[in-house]
Amino acid sequence: MTAPAFIAVITTIQPPTRAVRELNQRLGEVAGRLVIAGDKKGPAAYDLPHTDFLPLAAQQASGFALAELLPTGHYARKNIGYLHAIRAGAPCIYETDDDNAPLPAWAPRTETVAAPRTVAGAGWINAYRYFSADRNIWPRGFPLEQLAADPAPASATAASFRAPVQQGLVNGSPDVDAVWRLTQNRPFDFDPAAPLALTAGQWCPFNTQSTWWWPAAYPLLYVPSHCSFRMCDIWKSFVAQRCLWALGAGVVFHAPEVVQERNPHDYLRDFHDEVPGYLQNARIADILSGLDLAPGEAAVADNLLACYDALIREKIFPPAEWPLVQAWIKDCAAAA
Repeated sequence: MTAPAFIAVITTIQPPTRAVRELNQRLGEVAGRLVIAGDKKGPAAYDLPHTDFLPLAAQQASGFALAELLPTGHYARKNIGYLHAIRAGAPCIYETDDDNAPLPAWAPRTETVAAPRTVAGAGWINAYRYFSADRNIWPRGFPLEQLAADPAPASATAASFRAPVQQGLVNGSPDVDAVWRLTQNRPFDFDPAAPLALTAGQWCPFNTQSTWWWPAAYPLLYVPSHCSFRMCDIWKSFVAQRCLWALGAGVVFHAPEVVQERNPHDYLRDFHDEVPGYLQNARIADILSGLDLAPGEAAVADNLLACYDALIREKIFPPAEWPLVQAWIKDCAAAA
């Protein structure tokens, strides 16, 4: 079989949704492949072409040590989808969710981004504001205490920017927090605009809704298990950003490339699950900023371990997270 140009990874407990069918069709047009990590609920099979469906039995038979340690009924099962894609030789991994359908602008990306916009200074950058004029919106995980700050001006650059992680924005029902949903929930479309690159010292949460990863960053794909469901991908993003700085790289945000037909949510329950983030997100950034990480691609896995070691010592994560992180690193090395 010809190696795929890239592999898309989702986890789901639903039969193929309209959004997943549309993604699968687009993957077929660009020599991509789809990996589905199943869970204790959901279909026993997944009837789509160029798709690898991984029910729990297949995950447990995968040879990955992490498969036996991950909780069931949890978004962290997606980790096994990542490992499957790495073992399949994916030159790029695209992750998304089962309620995000590609827009016409959706297309495979390259690790180097030509002439993105940048913002001067360090600290928290609300990337959504650079694609939404003066409209008030912020990403899930952005510290509420930073919302009143005016966005600094963005400047066009002539240089190319290496970004082993790139986030595409989402129209329709963007990834915002429960405070936004409870106070101003409405359909929302972002403005088309040039990409925005965040450099060392600049923080903005990103998520797993429409995100591109390249091999240098594959160890940073890890989704933690022992934290709030609404924070697992956000805290993953903070760890990833800190480790990218040690690579001399950063995260790029792109104009919208998917539209979300959101699965039903209880916003008060979401708020409850986000409380640890409202209280800890800025502190997590401070902890990670204070770490002395080693430079270069060979150090990425060790840097990930250093980040989780610090976050466990500071009681952001319980000690139970540590064996899962270690198993992940070993599985990543074996899969590559």
